[in-house]
Parts: sequence; C-alpha cells; structure tokens
Amino acid sequence: YNRLTIVLLHTYYSLPTHLLWLLTGFNRRHHITPLLASLHWFPVRFRIEFKILLITFKALLGLAPSYITEMLTLYEPVHSLRSLGGTLLAVPKSRLKSQGDCAFAIRALLLWNDLPEEIRFADSVSSFKSLLKTHFYRLVFM
Repeated sequence: YNRLTIVLLHTYYSLPTHLLWLLTGFNRRHHITPLLASLHWFPVRFRIEFKILLITFKALLGLAPSYITEMLTLYEPVHSLRSLGGTLLAVPKSRLKSQGDCAFAIRALLLWNDLPEEIRFADSVSSFKSLLKTHFYRLVFM
C-alpha cells in the first residue's frame, strides 16, 4: 500500500493473525475472520486509511499542524449543484500514477471524498472515530 511492498504489507497483516493463533489456541485450519471481527481488529490497509482520515478530519477542524491543513482545499464547483454536500475536497492532479496517488496530499483527499456524508459531517473527533470504525467494520466483516 502506501510505499510498502506487497510482501511487507502481507507480513504486517499476518502478524496479528499469528499472534491470535498463539494466544487463543485457535485452530489454524479454521477461518480467523470471525475471531478478528469479534475483537474488531481491522486489516492493516484499513488501519492505515483510518489514520489518514483521522488526520484529515483534524486538519479540517484546525487541530492538525499547519503544513497538513495547507494541503486541503474545499471543492467549489463551477455551477451550483444541489447534490453536493459541501465537505468534498479538491483533488489536485498527480503526475505519477503509481507513487503520486500514494502521497498524503492526494490519498487523503481521495479517501475523504469517498466517505459517506454522515461521517464527513461528524461534529467531534470522537464521533468521527466511532462512525468511521463502524463504516470500516461493515466494509470488512459484513
């Protein structure tokens, strides 16, 4: 994922699984997904996206460092659209598809714009975290 090789990401993903097998005595022949779901352990990819989106939300509230806040620009359409919620972010064009789209300045904006409106309109950091975890839980385990 972001700058990590597939092998390294797989290693990071399999570590919690092996740890669960070791601690719980769970049979390796059975699926580990129900146990991960009961513990609310997300795959590494979703943990990375959670952190990126949390930093983005804090930046929009003015709780992040200024160098991060400066990367974010609200999207203002040329024509007024009734369907536009208002908290979409303008995504600049990247020159490099493989590495450019993995940069925080691009990836955070793409992830933010893909969120449902009720999550983007959260009124506090704690409610944002809760809504985002629920959203990810539904994506991963349901």
